[in-house]
Amino acid sequence: MAITKKTATRSRSTAAKKSTPKAATMSPRRAMSDDHKAKLAQGRNESRVVSRYLEAITAGKGKRGRKRTPESIAMQIAKIDAEMSIAPAIRQLELTQKRYDLLAESERLSARVDITDVEKQFVKVAKSYAARNGISYGAFRTLGVPADVLKKAGISRARG
Repeated sequence: MAITKKTATRSRSTAAKKSTPKAATMSPRRAMSDDHKAKLAQGRNESRVVSRYLEAITAGKGKRGRKRTPESIAMQIAKIDAEMSIAPAIRQLELTQKRYDLLAESERLSARVDITDVEKQFVKVAKSYAARNGISYGAFRTLGVPADVLKKAGISRARG
């Protein structure tokens, strides 16, 4: 087996790499200042608060179209109960699932979420979060944040 120029070069370079200590090639780690750590923690906290508020307001939005009321859901459940006794087995299965879905929706409608606490926390941090991340008034409004909440937070339409 003959050693070609290419393999000889390759073996020399690998030997050179192996002999160089790793510590000499790596840059030294710098310690993070307490101020920097505090700012990172503040950013994580603000991000968490804003995210929680945005999730709360989008969870409260209903679907498009005709709104369901607990009364209309109760009427649909009564119709399903009446049809169950005369329906074939496969239709009973479908009606049972529809009944479960209606009961779950009825529970969702009756369990209104009180977002006042989440909103208060949002108002406290929204301005600094928006300034640090370049979030505009319009972006918040597009996601459904009410104008009065943004006003309380100190976020205005004007750029600045």
